[in-house]
Amino acid sequence: MKYEKLLKEAKKAKENAYAPYSGFRVGAALLGKSGRVYTGANVENAAYSVTCCAERVALFKAVSGGERDFDAIAVTSDSDAIIAPCGVCRQALMEFSPHMDVVTSNKNLDCETETLDQLLPKAFTGKEMETKSGS
Repeated sequence: MKYEKLLKEAKKAKENAYAPYSGFRVGAALLGKSGRVYTGANVENAAYSVTCCAERVALFKAVSGGERDFDAIAVTSDSDAIIAPCGVCRQALMEFSPHMDVVTSNKNLDCETETLDQLLPKAFTGKEMETKSGS
């Protein structure tokens, strides 16, 4: 499997999840074009809106470290079902690499792979705000 190592990194990251409210632990591993892997786990908060998903934790680590282009992200949880990034995470990832592979999996690392732009068609990119001069 092309992303076996990345999935294993996501599974390892999941062990660091802080999920006392939902009990739903998620791990993510983001592969930069540089070859470096950035991991993240979900971090919950009693004020639910402050919670941050594993995918965005990994993304923010990467971006704050200077990485801006990505090949793939792998996501896993303790679920029997294959899980995919939420809409907020899809939008955050879209900012950097719309064509990256997204490897979604379950607790057994059974997986599916799609591109980010397949998971978030017609995404908002900011280009919609551009106007032509003279309009």
